[in-house]
Amino acid sequence: MEPAIHPEPAKRHERVVLAQAILRLFDLWGLPSADRLTLLGLSGENRTALQRYARGEPLAASRDLLDRGGHLLGIHKSLKLLYPRNEDIVRGWMSSPNTRFGGETPVEVVRRFGLPGLVMVRGTLDVMRGH
Repeated sequence: MEPAIHPEPAKRHERVVLAQAILRLFDLWGLPSADRLTLLGLSGENRTALQRYARGEPLAASRDLLDRGGHLLGIHKSLKLLYPRNEDIVRGWMSSPNTRFGGETPVEVVRRFGLPGLVMVRGTLDVMRGH
């Protein structure tokens, strides 16, 4: 059996840029700390992580965290493409009840299902975009 080939983990600078982009995104979405932690897959004890990212520290080189960051940016891109003239929808979509999720908010879906929930939210937007 051949050894698995793993892509090189994101470099420190890339993880700093990703952390800053995610924090700006969370600010745009107006999410409280608990929801920010949920979307990043972090527990409530990790509130200091958000403070570290705000001070310019990089995201941890965790595959889960980096995947979540990519999905969050993909969600935002889809929202901007779906609602280019309605910034209110772009800002509020993640925390608004949605019939596609049985009346739950996208954040609640992620809270319940973790990373698969985040993938489900992103996939729903992809379907809405026709992809």
